[in-house]
Amino acid sequence: MGTHVIKMPDIGEGIAEVELSVWHVKVGDLVVEDQVLADVMTDKAMVDIPSPVHGKVISLGGVPGEVMAVGSILISIEVEGTGNVKESAQPVAVAVKEAAAPKAEAVAESKPAPAAAPRTAVCQGPMVAREADERPLASPAVRKHALDLGIQLRLVRGTGPAGRVLHEDLDTYLAQGQSNTSTATPAAYAQRNDEEQIPVIGMRRKIAQRMQDATQRAAHFSYVEEIDVTAVEELRAHLNEKYGATRGKLTLLPFLVRALVVALRDFPQINARYDDEAQVITRLGAVHVGIATQADIGLMVPVVRHAEARSLWDNAGEISRLANAARNGKASRDELSGSSITLTSLGALGGIVSTPVLNLPEVAIVGVNKIVERPMVVKGQIVIRKMMNLSSSFDHRVVDGMDAAQFIQAIRGLLEQPATLFVD
Repeated sequence: MGTHVIKMPDIGEGIAEVELSVWHVKVGDLVVEDQVLADVMTDKAMVDIPSPVHGKVISLGGVPGEVMAVGSILISIEVEGTGNVKESAQPVAVAVKEAAAPKAEAVAESKPAPAAAPRTAVCQGPMVAREADERPLASPAVRKHALDLGIQLRLVRGTGPAGRVLHEDLDTYLAQGQSNTSTATPAAYAQRNDEEQIPVIGMRRKIAQRMQDATQRAAHFSYVEEIDVTAVEELRAHLNEKYGATRGKLTLLPFLVRALVVALRDFPQINARYDDEAQVITRLGAVHVGIATQADIGLMVPVVRHAEARSLWDNAGEISRLANAARNGKASRDELSGSSITLTSLGALGGIVSTPVLNLPEVAIVGVNKIVERPMVVKGQIVIRKMMNLSSSFDHRVVDGMDAAQFIQAIRGLLEQPATLFVD
């Protein structure tokens, strides 16, 4: 038997270090070639690290949340044959020390349940004996669900990746009759003294760093404009009725992307990136639209490339494809980089107004608020119209207030007279 050492690979793009986000294996696990061993986080995306060999895990080289240099030892695997470590060399065993782990959740992430085991086999007992201060892995939605059901999450056995507690595990727990008076939800007005510490690692750490960097480096200012979207919504409904079955359904987003493309022809200074260290503004002819997308691991911005060369349906299909890839964690680094302007929308949750944060090094982000029906005065008559606000932010170091206002007004004119979206 020999030892095969896997080092942190060179992800490319000049990246010298990455953050270890989560282990998918533990010491003692048998792994096969191409099985994902761990996820690491770069500045732009989550990257899977697969195994190049079959064998048994004998040591892990870090803990979730740890920043590791490219070329450092990631994992050691016992393999048939000689491996890639000389016999004279000392055995590679980089201990995962509890003292180095950032709190309970990160430690828990390094202890996943075997992926191949059936769920019924994993749930070997009615509950799990965890320490009182140990925080099991679970999404915010699962935590809220457990609180609503009166379940102490630390008593529930998790069957998801890395031992994560799933909604199904809560159902199993209830079915076993373990929700009793000792785990009942406190009365609505009872005092609560529980606390929860959540390590800021992985995607959440990257989001925090980027948002802080953006607000510290750029001179943000926001501009809000009200738009009557009645006409474009009628056009969208008509196109969906006529072509939806063959070309796919259209949302409002591809119309907004088209409006951006047309308006930017007259405002090239807004379709730009600003390198504030080199003091260089790069204006792009191509319109690469970032679509802010909420995924389970955090906010991601996949990029619709060359939106200026796409039809409504082409843009709609690409937006849908990229959003699904981002939500499923399958978006590539290339698909998450290179945008020249960003479009952000919370859909029905969009609120009345917002102040979106720039996606550096871009100099503009267009925020879409929800559509509401309101009485409006049109030609002296009170009529019901569909109204929507655009809440957009700009980098005042590059974009003047007058230009920003005129740009948003141009988008407003295009959406209120949607035929002009297609007049070249």
